[in-house]
Amino acid sequence: MRRSSPLHWQRLRAFVLLWLGVAACRPSSAPPAPAARPSTPPVPPGAVPLVPGLPPIPETRGAPVALSVRYPSPNQLITARDSNFLLGSVGSGDVQLMINGTAVPVAPNGAFLAWLPLPAAPAPTYELIAIRGPDTVRRTLPVRYALRRSLPARGTLAADSGSVLPGRGWWALADELLRVSVRAPRNAAVQLVTPGGPPRPLRAMEAGAGDAAVEDVADTTADVGVLFATEVPAAWLSDSARPARLLVTRNHDSLRLTVPTVRALPRDSRVLGALRSGNRVVSDTDAAVSARTIVNGTYKWQLLPQTVLEVTARQSGFTRVRLDDQLDVWVDSDEIALLPEGTPLPRRVTGGFRVTPATEYTDVLIATGDRPAHHVEAEGRTLTLTLYGVQANPEISPLLGSDSLVRRIVWEQVTSARVRITVQLSQPAYGWLSLWDEQRRAFVLRVRRAPVIDAARPLAGLTIAVDPGHPPAGSTGPTGLYEGDAVFPVGQLLVEMLRDRGARPVITRANLAPVGLGERGVLARREQAHAFISVHLNALPDGVNPFTANGTSTLFYHNASEPLAREVQRSLQARFGLRDLGVHYQNLAVARPSWYPSVLAEGLFLMIPEQEAAMRDPAFQRKYAEGLLAGLENYFRWLRAETVR
Repeated sequence: MRRSSPLHWQRLRAFVLLWLGVAACRPSSAPPAPAARPSTPPVPPGAVPLVPGLPPIPETRGAPVALSVRYPSPNQLITARDSNFLLGSVGSGDVQLMINGTAVPVAPNGAFLAWLPLPAAPAPTYELIAIRGPDTVRRTLPVRYALRRSLPARGTLAADSGSVLPGRGWWALADELLRVSVRAPRNAAVQLVTPGGPPRPLRAMEAGAGDAAVEDVADTTADVGVLFATEVPAAWLSDSARPARLLVTRNHDSLRLTVPTVRALPRDSRVLGALRSGNRVVSDTDAAVSARTIVNGTYKWQLLPQTVLEVTARQSGFTRVRLDDQLDVWVDSDEIALLPEGTPLPRRVTGGFRVTPATEYTDVLIATGDRPAHHVEAEGRTLTLTLYGVQANPEISPLLGSDSLVRRIVWEQVTSARVRITVQLSQPAYGWLSLWDEQRRAFVLRVRRAPVIDAARPLAGLTIAVDPGHPPAGSTGPTGLYEGDAVFPVGQLLVEMLRDRGARPVITRANLAPVGLGERGVLARREQAHAFISVHLNALPDGVNPFTANGTSTLFYHNASEPLAREVQRSLQARFGLRDLGVHYQNLAVARPSWYPSVLAEGLFLMIPEQEAAMRDPAFQRKYAEGLLAGLENYFRWLRAETVR
C-alpha cells in the first residue's frame, strides 16, 4: 500500500526519480571499490546455499470467494494521471477476476495486482467481479481525483481563491520580491491593486516544475484556467488596514480577491531566533534541527540546538534563517524560538584548532565563542567541515599526542563569513559527531576511529544495530501482510546470525509495537553501534506501473555509508535475482545519524504477489537475513583492508 508518512513519500519520490535517470548519486570522483572484492559475496559457512530467485507461491484452491481490496481504499484520493494499480485478494487461486471489464490475473494464493486505466470522472468507480462457477461476488469501489475548480472561458466569471499567493502568515524582507499569483480563466485579465500605487498586471504562466498549483493530477475535460503571476516587494503587501487586492476582469465582468497581508521585515534591523529540537526523546548529543533548501523540501543541514540565527521569512509552517551573507535555509517553525527585539547577532571568530586524540575517536576543537551553523561532508579519507557566519583566525593549532587518525587540517576563508576546514584522515571517514563544548565555548568535530577488525571473523566484537522497519506507517501486500510484521522475523534471524559470528547485535524494536524514527538512531548511538542496517520492503506511489518498476535497492544518506550500501545491495541482488534498482542517496531519518555507517535495504516490493508470498516463507526470510549478514561481513573486510594499508 502507498505510504503516507513524509519519510516514505521521500523514499518513493527518489525511487521514481531513479527510474527517470535523475536520482541523486554519490559523486563520480569517489574512489572505486577495490578490484579484489568478488562480484558475488561468499556465502558464510553453514548458510543456506546461494540460490537466486523467489520461492513459488503456495496454491490455494476451493477456498471461499472473498473479494478484498488493499489499495485503493473506498473514496481514496488518487493522484495518478491516466492509469493506476489495484491490489488485493479473491481468497482462492481458482477464482476469475474482472475489474471494469478487464480480466486481471490471479496468483495461486488468490492475490492480485492490476494496472488499469483510471475510471472516468466525475464519479470514478472500479467495478470488481470475482467468479468461480456459480459463485459470483461483486464490489463497487469509488475513488476520488484532485480535480480543480472549473474556470471556463465562458459563463460566469470565476477565479480560484485557494490558489492565491502569498499565503496567510507569511513574512519576508521588506524589499524582497514576492510572487503574487492566482489561477483564473485563460481569457481573463488580472491586475494587482496596492495602496497608493498604479495597478500592476499579472502575466499568464505555463506550468513549471515549481508550480504545484498548475500540475495536472487526473484527466479532466474541464477548463482549469492558467496561473497568472507577478513579483512585487513585500512592503507593497504589508498594509493590513488597506490590503492589496487582485482584480480579475473579462469583458464587462469583474471580481476582486484580497491578498493576505505579509509582515515586511526591515533591512535596518534584525529578527533573531534560537534553534530548538522538536524531538523530545533525544539527548543533547543526539539532538539536531534539520534545515532545508526550500519550504518542506528534503533536509541537508543538521544544526545544533540553541544556534542563534537571523530570521528572514516565514511561509507555510516553515521559517527561513540566514546561515551567512550568501545562504538562507528553511527550518520547521516549531523548531525556532524568536529572541527579544534588540538581541545582537553573535560574533563568531575562531582561535586555533586543537586536536586531541582518545582511544575510540579524535576531537577537533574549534573555539568560536558561540554555536555556529555548520555542515559536515565525508568523501573518501576526508571530512569537510563548513562553518557559516564565522571568520577564521587560527594562530596556533596544537596536535596533542601522536594521533594516527587525523593527518592534516587545512582551512580556507571561502567568503567573509564562511570557513571551510578540511580534515584529512589516515582511513576512510567512518563516523563523526558535531558537538558544542559549553565550557570552552567551542565547536567540536568528534571523528570516530574504525574498529579493529579480525580478517577471519570480520564481525567479531562489533556492535551492529538491526532495525526492522515500521511501525508506524509501512506498506501492506495484496493478502494483508503488513511490512512491519514481515520484516520483524528477518531482523530476529539477523540478530541470531550476528551472535553466531561473534558480534553484539542490538535490535531497535523487540516486538511489533511502534518505535519512533528518532528513537532508533538514539538507541544505536548510545549502544556505540559500529553499523546500522534498517530492513524494509518497498511500495510505489500512484501512477507508477509496478510490473516494470519493482526490484531490490539499498539506500544511504551520508557518503561514508555508501560502501556499506554497495555491499548489501550486491549481496541481496545475488540472492534474490530481482531487478537491480541500485544504490542511491536518499533523505532518511534513520540513516541521518553520523556516528556509524548506516543503510536502509528495500529487498522486495510487498505489493507484488510473488514477493509478498516470499516474505511469508521462513526459508526466504532466512535468505534475506543471510544477504544482509554477508553485506555487513564484506563491508567490514573492505574497511579493514582500507584501514591497514
